[in-house]
Amino acid sequence: QVQLVESGGGLVQAGGSLRLSCAASGSIFSINVMGWYRQAPGKQRELVASITSGETTNYADAVKGRFTISRDNAKNTVYLQMNSLKPEDTAVYYCNGYIKTKYTLPPRDYWGQGTQVTVSS
Repeated sequence: QVQLVESGGGLVQAGGSLRLSCAASGSIFSINVMGWYRQAPGKQRELVASITSGETTNYADAVKGRFTISRDNAKNTVYLQMNSLKPEDTAVYYCNGYIKTKYTLPPRDYWGQGTQVTVSS
């Protein structure tokens, strides 16, 4: 089994910064893609940023230029550096990994429990 554990969420004033971390553990063979999603109250879950094993990144238009995603393959960890935060960024942020385990052939999606990010105005 694979577990994803997020950390780094909290309360910050508009214009501030937070750094989210997500560590994957368990019977991991490889991690093809890792990313961050967020869900605000009453809204659909949306992709914030993703990064492939080849370091290809993708960002939602709303966060381009402000957020940076990175990964440390040796630690099975993905990070999201969030700068110039806005109240509109307030949401629960979920870590996602498309992961192949040591005991199964096909990869699948795994999700963390989420971490709350609240940006005050």
